Amino acid sequence: MDLKEKLVSSFFAFEEQVDVNHSVHQIRTDALKEFEHLGFPSRKEEDWKYTSLNKVLKEDYSLFPKKDSSLEYNDIKKYLIHDLDTYRIVLIDGIYSSHLSSTTHDKIDVCLMSSALSKSKFKPLIDNYFNKINKKNSGINALNTAFSREGAFIHIPKNTMADKPIQVINFATGNESALMLQPRNLIIVEENSHVQIIERHQSLTENPVLTNSVTEIFAEKRAMVDYYKIQNDITSVSLIDNTFIEQQQESDCAVHTFSFGGKLTRNNLQFYQKGERINSTLKGITIIENDQHVDHNTLVHHIEPNCESHQDYKGIFDDKAVGVFNGKVLVEKEAQKTNAYQSNNNLLVSDKATINSKPQLEIFADDVKCSHGCTIGQLDEDALFYLKSRGIPEKEARALMMYAFANNVLESVKIPEIKKRINKLIANKLNVNLGFDL
Repeated sequence: MDLKEKLVSSFFAFEEQVDVNHSVHQIRTDALKEFEHLGFPSRKEEDWKYTSLNKVLKEDYSLFPKKDSSLEYNDIKKYLIHDLDTYRIVLIDGIYSSHLSSTTHDKIDVCLMSSALSKSKFKPLIDNYFNKINKKNSGINALNTAFSREGAFIHIPKNTMADKPIQVINFATGNESALMLQPRNLIIVEENSHVQIIERHQSLTENPVLTNSVTEIFAEKRAMVDYYKIQNDITSVSLIDNTFIEQQQESDCAVHTFSFGGKLTRNNLQFYQKGERINSTLKGITIIENDQHVDHNTLVHHIEPNCESHQDYKGIFDDKAVGVFNGKVLVEKEAQKTNAYQSNNNLLVSDKATINSKPQLEIFADDVKCSHGCTIGQLDEDALFYLKSRGIPEKEARALMMYAFANNVLESVKIPEIKKRINKLIANKLNVNLGFDL
């Protein structure tokens, strides 16, 4: 039995375990039918041309953990932004850990997806927002919807600023020989509200783990969402991260993605602008080596006039690492006065490393400012010689140049503790002490 057949046959047993309203039951059932029809994506699809899931899907994954797993704070501390006061939602092998989490219903709701799906007080929000972003058909998204039960539910009511950031962390312990996780997050930020969120997936085992995550974010009028994804997992782990953002008038949403680890990482990030004077920011840094594979697939859909989007992705690839950037900006006919910027710049440190980059503009309006660009190259030998002539050893000189290449993405990071942590991760990935305060 292959993984697709195993998932389909497990669906009814899964549904018997959950207690949800009829509308979500129907959404799940329809999603399973869609997954049965579409299946897992393959390289025959244009969006997946450079990323194959074949090796990942061959594992015999457990779909539901058989054992209760427990971790202590000292086991996970180094994976948290522990020098920052935050709310926390911690899942261990897909199961909520109450003693490691810090949730709230005081002015804002930071709680579990299972709670929101089952409690009547959240039903209006679930009915209005759950699975409501009109994203294009995808078997992998449908699969998550069919098995959606646990994850983060975050609701920031009108005219409210979250008093501290929120961390959402998913741990895998290795109690199963191979495990598949499908977290589902729903984030609703109402009019004139503001939230900062940090997301991380982390395995504590060498056992294979496949995470298929879906996050839906709704930013209402003049809402602000500041989202950070830290991807620094071990090389036996694969992540398919799907994030869909729907923005209303004058909202401002930014997503920073830092991809440093994992066997295979696929980031599907889609923004839908449904109002005027909207700003969307998509930025990322990728530093990988050995045979790691990171694929960024982005879409910004400009639907209304007078909006902006800014994409800036930097990649550094060593050994036999493979990077993919497939970024699309779609500007509808009505979206006049659009300002869209897209850039993807890459360094190949090894002759065997690969980058496949395809920035795209699809424009139907005639009064716009849109640009896109891509560079693929190696370190500037003249600049390297200059640094060495000033007494800097070659290893440190190369690291300093690579750090400078990627660093400008950090300029828009608004949480100092995040900036400090990413600086340290970059230094570790470059395997050098950069010689200044991180």
